[in-house]
Amino acid sequence: MEELFQAFSLLLTPGSELSQIVILTLQMSAFSTVISTAIGVPLGVCVGLYRFPGKRLVMRILNTLMGLPPVLAGLIVFFILSRSGPLGTLRLLYTLPAMVIAQVVLITPIVCGLSATAISGVAPLVHETAHGVGLTRRRELLCLLYECRSQLLSIMFVAFGRSIGEVGAVMLVGGNVQYKTRVMTTAIMLETNMGHFEYAVALGIVLLVVSFIVNSIALSLQERTSAPEAQGAWSSSRGGKLGGGGK
Repeated sequence: MEELFQAFSLLLTPGSELSQIVILTLQMSAFSTVISTAIGVPLGVCVGLYRFPGKRLVMRILNTLMGLPPVLAGLIVFFILSRSGPLGTLRLLYTLPAMVIAQVVLITPIVCGLSATAISGVAPLVHETAHGVGLTRRRELLCLLYECRSQLLSIMFVAFGRSIGEVGAVMLVGGNVQYKTRVMTTAIMLETNMGHFEYAVALGIVLLVVSFIVNSIALSLQERTSAPEAQGAWSSSRGGKLGGGGK
């Protein structure tokens, strides 16, 4: 219990190693989530909305990549960014950008696959309605994204949750360098290997608290996003009942 209080006191102490670790963890997770969403959502919309030769093969590849082992993703990025690799001259290995790249390789297939599934489930209904009212293709696409806004927001925070809890790929390309690439998960592994089990558990609880706060914010945003849709559906059903009563 003393270690837990010490961990939280260090978390609230400006300039401490733990506060720096938490800030670096949030930066890595935020950057990788934004980049993965920017890449994965448009690809998922294309895969889920359009029919093209080899679509089933693409979906199988996406499903395979969604379960890509983190160590394998980290190993691929490590070889690419190493001195003998194609991007070795950039000297990104053991830096924050290297960890972000590894996270993007892991998360983008998840975002793409889940987005394709969400879009393909709503697209027929939106297309039928848009065709009935004579909307252009561009407006139909905007309506589709609007109808899927709650699902896409959930997918984004699923990606964030996967990113903040990652350890294998981050350890390989980041190196767990103190004050530079050490994040919450790698710090927990280090403290466990050193035999500091109480402090490792305290770090884990801090990680859970940070994840709980982020997920609570995500849930509140999702509820606000879904509220107008639910209110509109209730009003429509209510109006149908009143209209039926008038007959």
